[in-house]
Amino acid sequence: MQRQLEVDLLPEGAMDAATAFMAFHLEAARAALADSETTALAIILPPAGHEHGDWRLALARDLAREAAPKRVNVVAGLPGDALTACLRFLSDAPGVTGHYLSCDE
Repeated sequence: MQRQLEVDLLPEGAMDAATAFMAFHLEAARAALADSETTALAIILPPAGHEHGDWRLALARDLAREAAPKRVNVVAGLPGDALTACLRFLSDAPGVTGHYLSCDE
């Protein structure tokens, strides 16, 4: 079962956002992955500029390695059809892990 961790608000700057995620949301992600019924985790973050790409990709890759064989992906997007479709794709894609995807309307 794919679980979702939604993070609604992060600081605007990339370094501050990365720090805030690690301080306030990383343990929730690990707890979701520790659940025996969880096979995958989609971390949903708000959209951000390209300067956030590196830390978000590193989060996806490192957490996926740590949680293997469970899958972890990071998705950026606002609620809507594009985000829903992206999450549906990930739930049906057992070989996709460690990715950062941006879902725009």
